[in-house]
Order: sequence, then C-alpha cells, then structure tokens
Amino acid sequence: MPPATPRFSGLAQPIIAGVLAAVVGFASSFAVVLQGFAAMGATPGQAASGLMALCLAQGLLGLWLSLRQRMPIVLAWSTPGAALLAGTGTPEGGFAVACGAFLVAGLLILAAGLWRPFGRAVSAIPASLANAMLAGVLLGICLAPMQAVGAMPALALPVVLVWALCWRWARLWAVPAAVAVTALLIGLTTPIPSMVAAMPRLEWLLPRPEFGAAIGIGLPLFLVTMASQNVPGLAVLNSQGFRPAPGPIFAVTGAISALIAFLGAHSFNLAAITAALCAGPDAHPDPARRWVAAAAAGVFYVVLGLGAGFAAAFIAASPPLLIQAVAGLALLGALGGALTSAMAEERNRLAATLTFATTASGLALFGIGAAFWGLLAGGGLMLLDRIRYR
Repeated sequence: MPPATPRFSGLAQPIIAGVLAAVVGFASSFAVVLQGFAAMGATPGQAASGLMALCLAQGLLGLWLSLRQRMPIVLAWSTPGAALLAGTGTPEGGFAVACGAFLVAGLLILAAGLWRPFGRAVSAIPASLANAMLAGVLLGICLAPMQAVGAMPALALPVVLVWALCWRWARLWAVPAAVAVTALLIGLTTPIPSMVAAMPRLEWLLPRPEFGAAIGIGLPLFLVTMASQNVPGLAVLNSQGFRPAPGPIFAVTGAISALIAFLGAHSFNLAAITAALCAGPDAHPDPARRWVAAAAAGVFYVVLGLGAGFAAAFIAASPPLLIQAVAGLALLGALGGALTSAMAEERNRLAATLTFATTASGLALFGIGAAFWGLLAGGGLMLLDRIRYR
C-alpha cells in the first residue's frame, strides 16, 4: 500500500494555489465591487447580497466546470464592470433599475454564447475602442488615491506607501496589503460594525429594466465583461494548452449572471490574472492535475462569500474617499493596460482618444451614460475614416 504523504503532497500544491487565487482575487477587488453597488444606489444590505451572490455563483459554477471538464476554469466577477458601475452613478429609479441593466448584460452574454453570429459581431468591435471606453471609465476612480492623500493624508498616505512598497517587492500582494492597512486604520478610527448586523444573507430584489439604463449601463457592462475579462481569460487558458469551448462557458455564465441580478449582483466571467495562478506550472507540474487548483478556488470563493455581509458593513462604516482610494490603487494596472491597448494602432488612435475623452467626461444624454456615447463617438469617427480612405 503506497504511503499517503506523496499523494497528499501532490494535492496540496494545487489546493494552496487555488486558495491563493481566491484570496488574491477577493481581497484585490471586493472594495471595487462594493463601491460599484453603492454608486448604483444599493443599500449596505443589498451590496452585501450582491457580493455574496457573486461569490457563491462564481465559486460553485467554477467548481462544477472544473470537475466536469477537468480543466482549471476559474470564474470571477467583472472588476472592470464594477469600475464601470462606480464611475457611472445612480440611474434614475435607483438600484432596481441598475439590476435591470445587470439582467440585460447577463442575457447578452448568454446570447453571445448561444448564437455564434452575435458572438462574432461582438468580437468584431475594435479592441482599441473597447479599451478606450474602459480607460475612460477607470480614470475617475484611479484619481481617488491622489485625491484621498490631499483630503486625508494621515489615513491615505500610509495606504499608498504600503501599496507602492509591496508593488516593488511582492506585486501579487500589493493590493491585499493596501486593503489590510486600510482595514487596520479604519478599525482604529471607526466603530467596528456589529457581527449580528453583518450576518450573511441574500436579499431578493425585482429588477426593473429600462431602455436608458439598458443602453447606458447594461450594454457597456456586457462589452467590458467580454472584451476585458472573457477574451483574456480564454487567452490565459490557451497559453497553457487548455482549449475549452467558449460558447457553453459564455452561455452558462450569462444565464447565471441573469439569475443573480435578482439578488443585486452584476455579471461574472472567466478570470484572467487569478486564472494564471491555477493554470500555470506553479499550480502543479502536471497539467492534468491543475483543475484541482481551480476547484479549490471555487470552494474558497464560497467560504469568502459567507463574509460578504461583514465586508459590506465595514466598507459602509468607512470614509468613502478612502475606500475609493483603495479601489483606485487596485485598478491602476487595468487603466495602464487599457490605455496601452487603446493607443497601440496609430490609425485608430484619434478615434480611441475621442472614445476615452467622451467616456471620461461623464456625458449623459436621454438617460444614457457616457460609456455608450464614448463608444458611439469613437465608432462614428472610425467609420468616417474608413469612408475617407475608400
């Protein structure tokens, strides 16, 4: 009978990698998610419900997909999508209308997975415009760290310094360390929320789809989720030799995203950065064993979801600008990547700049947010350029 130790060691490596991926994914961006819900008009209880629903959905579905396909398929919430919500502002009609937009975004992801022509049409949207729109959305929240240092240096400056030092010496832990320092400072200066009030619970909410929010929030959320999360997530898996069929994954994540809109949650998708922790050789030398890492990440996301109520209550009791500063630090890398990709092609650079400027301006017409108008403005200029060259 073979000894148990080698077998346990073989399982320990991918399990540790999966737990690390879940912790890093959660700690690096939960503040962004909660900030997005708050900007959409959610109460602390609704925000906690949305965060918990996301953790449970992506954890359980990621576990199921990994077990079924024997591939390291890690799911995560759309951090750029959450940043889009944080930068858009509360729609007229409040959080129910926002949840209607979440429902629309989920159904669009479902359609992209089931109907190939629609999926190809979405893929045909120039990456420069999609990234410019994302950069315009991210700009406002990425200014928050500097604004916080100016407004509350005693609280914000230590957070920024810890983030910078960890970025230099241990980049993977830069944002979690900033979150930890923020929690410490808040704990020293703010009453800790009651654990009874923060007990985990899901809150049912009836989404109210409206045209303006569907076009101004739902459509940009769908585009950002597809272009900035699902496509890179597939690229990460493909780079490690895993080739899952994208259609069924998009269809099931879209369907579940639509369902959890009734619990106050927005879309989730394939993970990219945390997927690299589970799909690469650091998870296990044998690619056939790396699905265990993704399964472990799914299980631990469920565990983290049980703390969503406390996280939301803690954030609600904190200075809003300080939480925005942490969210901004978490998104600086995404802003840099989006700007680089947006400006990469010289011919599309002006159209991308127009998209970026229009989105960042906060322009709102007919109840439709700036992200849509930025994409429309840049696309129109690009179309005029193509006509001129014909």
